[in-house]
Amino acid sequence: MVEVQQQSALREALKRVAVSLKQSGIPFALIGGYAVWARGGPEPDHDVDFMVALADAPAAAEWLAGDGFQVVQPPEDWLFKVYSDGTMVDVIHRDAGLPATREVVQDADDLEVLSVQMPVLSATELVVHKLMAMDEHMCDFGRQLPVARALREQVDWVRVREETSPNEYAAAFLFLLERLAIIETVAA
Repeated sequence: MVEVQQQSALREALKRVAVSLKQSGIPFALIGGYAVWARGGPEPDHDVDFMVALADAPAAAEWLAGDGFQVVQPPEDWLFKVYSDGTMVDVIHRDAGLPATREVVQDADDLEVLSVQMPVLSATELVVHKLMAMDEHMCDFGRQLPVARALREQVDWVRVREETSPNEYAAAFLFLLERLAIIETVAA
């Protein structure tokens, strides 16, 4: 029962924050697990993530606070948190150590998510972000396999290989995907 209530709260928070961001006119995109879910992947059970460009983060935080959301700046300097009826939503403005740009945020498709049209980050960009986040502390291939399987036909794997080439964990994951025949061998 708790899981159903939590899922319902996450979905409601996703819709409310997306509608507010749309009204602001600030470019944004749904990212993370719910973006994967919107594109056919498994539904997450722990959080909602949006992305805004670093340059737009202060205006987005101000807008959301003015729209009645509680906005909190945690010690981490790559996001701020928004609370909708006690449910937390992360608004990220730096990913894998790099400032989010409007160009990255706008690499999105308008999709209907829970009856709300909103920009959802491209499958290629989602996979790039997930792979670039891998390091010696967070390298759970088992969590990424369902994502790769669900999105494989929507992803430009050549671009993924190029953009993730500095990350050895990403290279290992792509090798695993090829060995498991989830994706075709991608030319280096």
